[in-house]
Amino acid sequence: MLTKPEPSDQNDAAARLRAFIVEGGYEPGDRLPPERELTGALAMGRSMLRRALDQLERDGAIWRHVGKGTFVANGIAAAGGAGGLVELGRQLTPFRMMRARRCIEPAIAREAAMNASGESMTRMRLAMERARSASNWEDYEAQDDHFHRTIAMGADNLLLLSLFDQLNQVRRAVAWGNVTRDTIRPDADHQSFGEHEAIATAIEARDPDRAYEAMRLHLGSVNARLFDEG
Repeated sequence: MLTKPEPSDQNDAAARLRAFIVEGGYEPGDRLPPERELTGALAMGRSMLRRALDQLERDGAIWRHVGKGTFVANGIAAAGGAGGLVELGRQLTPFRMMRARRCIEPAIAREAAMNASGESMTRMRLAMERARSASNWEDYEAQDDHFHRTIAMGADNLLLLSLFDQLNQVRRAVAWGNVTRDTIRPDADHQSFGEHEAIATAIEARDPDRAYEAMRLHLGSVNARLFDEG
């Protein structure tokens, strides 16, 4: 029977992959070896490697281009030395964290509606499909995170992507407390699915104002679920 890796195992795999990149002298824009070589170099199975790759992509340390490979991103150095961001997150309340997201992410969605490539839109849709099929909340949240990052990538602005990645690193360090879940996984009619659809549809329609408003409403909805207010 297959067992799901523990979070500590996943964190260790991501750390090993990050160390491989840094110690190997890979620079932003360099392509990493294919997965079959990385599994041997890192002495880990392919499923664990893919989880590590997913984690580093969410952290902004790498990016993947379908058919071309995995590349080192500008965020590798920042992600490797994010002590200041982590400390900032520890000092920030969840409420203020959400306020920051509601200021920044709608503007990023507006830029994505104007600049997103076809590949970015494909990645966005794939993250949505994986979120809908997630078998547990942890997998859902990983895909939800990835969905938002694909929008930041779609803005086609390295500064905005870097800001998003830093915002995300701070968000992970915020002490959110214990979130009680009544189900093993999101229900089929989970509110965020429709909200994500509205954002994606506006971006695909190249409608900046609608994309901005859809993201603003989505984050307002998340805020309301967390704090019982709009």
